[in-house]
Amino acid sequence: MFEQRAFSFSAHGLLRFAPENPPVGTSDDVIIGRPALERARVSPDSPGDDSGRGSAWAGGGTDGNEQLTTVTGAILIVLLAVIGFTIPQLRQFISVHLFVGMLLIGPVLLKMASTGYRFVRYYTGNPEYRRKGPPELILRLIGPVVVLATLVVFATGIALLIVGPQHRDPWLMLHKVSFIVWVVFMSLHVLGHLPALARALGFGPGGREQRARAAPGAAGRWIALTGALLGGLVLALVLIPDFSAWTSHGVFVHHHH
Repeated sequence: MFEQRAFSFSAHGLLRFAPENPPVGTSDDVIIGRPALERARVSPDSPGDDSGRGSAWAGGGTDGNEQLTTVTGAILIVLLAVIGFTIPQLRQFISVHLFVGMLLIGPVLLKMASTGYRFVRYYTGNPEYRRKGPPELILRLIGPVVVLATLVVFATGIALLIVGPQHRDPWLMLHKVSFIVWVVFMSLHVLGHLPALARALGFGPGGREQRARAAPGAAGRWIALTGALLGGLVLALVLIPDFSAWTSHGVFVHHHH
């Protein structure tokens, strides 16, 4: 009779396998490649608890969700820094501004999906997400503002790209105002997630423990991140011909972004 086997990734990303119920006296810490602290912290048999379940493609529970959210946030920080660099010299870097703006749509949608998933799991009573608890109060308060400002910024940006500079009103003013609101509240949002970002990148005691736990679903998370970036990249490439209306000489003579 064949033994059932469980698979997991070690801290170094190596695939390990071992009997699901190791024999007494066997060092299952070595065989399975996970610290005993994790197995003591959460019972895989708890109803509704999926932290210890999953594969390379799916699963990961709250740790996997936090890693996806924070790594996506780190990508957004880099892209937003590029957008911020273009604004003071928008006439010179309008093409970069438009291209990166379209590229941002993929990671922004992924970030909203991952945070929305945690919200739904928590408020529908999932035991693991209830144990982890809700985000900090300040993040819950500014969350709706961030979502609304994000939608308005990108909706008005796309509208401006479609209608062109000759019909920029009222879209340009809405884009400016929503962008300012978005930058302020998104900055607070990012600052609030810096501890989680440090843990996801393996810094500090909590980060070392999280890396050692090696939440399942790592391959699935990388696919999601890659897909979001490729989706934004394809959109930006497809819309390059539409940039010409804004890159033409004289567009910013009477109007400034």
